[in-house]
Amino acid sequence: MPSVGNPSHRPLTGNARVLTFDALVERIMARPGEPRLVAVDGPGGAGKSTFSRRLARAAGEAPVVPTDDFASWDHPIDWWPRLFEQVIRPLASGRSGRYQRFDWSQGRLADWVTVPVAPIVVIEGVSSGRSEWRSHLSFLVWVETDRDERLRRGLERDGEDARPQWEEWMATEDHHFAVDGSRSHAQVLVDGNPGDSIDPEAAFVALEPERTEPEPPAGPSVS
Repeated sequence: MPSVGNPSHRPLTGNARVLTFDALVERIMARPGEPRLVAVDGPGGAGKSTFSRRLARAAGEAPVVPTDDFASWDHPIDWWPRLFEQVIRPLASGRSGRYQRFDWSQGRLADWVTVPVAPIVVIEGVSSGRSEWRSHLSFLVWVETDRDERLRRGLERDGEDARPQWEEWMATEDHHFAVDGSRSHAQVLVDGNPGDSIDPEAAFVALEPERTEPEPPAGPSVS
């Protein structure tokens, strides 16, 4: 679904801490291999697209592949084979990816997009950290925003008439995440609604202490 913005404001509390995007890029670049595939996952309206744009800029304008270029209202989750075959597998083999973008307004496939090999490539959107290609990821970020705020953002953009679609979408993604467990595999959990406590273009709020992850493989590989 197209990205949603305009978070409401609330103070920095609890165990949250501020991290810079530059520091996150350094941590990602410490992972072996190229490209380093970074998933920015989380439910619709959480703030993944905004976070990914800022991360990509800190990484020297890294390529960003939105799952919204593959998903649709009718297929919020089960679109994944096309992204895997056209983007993940080629990049994991050191080759550029190429896919046809889905146009939400026209309800059909549109222009072709080339995804170049780069030090970091960001895959962002609902289910971007899914189990079908998790072994190819170098890093997984989860963006967390409460359900009411996510729905508010969606309806603010799409209008009240879109409430049934949003509620169906949210139920579908809830089921996916309950089965897939992307959040539990994330190295960093991000507050998608941090308010005005930080400079959001330079830093973000992490909700919990950084996860410790096992030593990664030598780089993305295709099995």
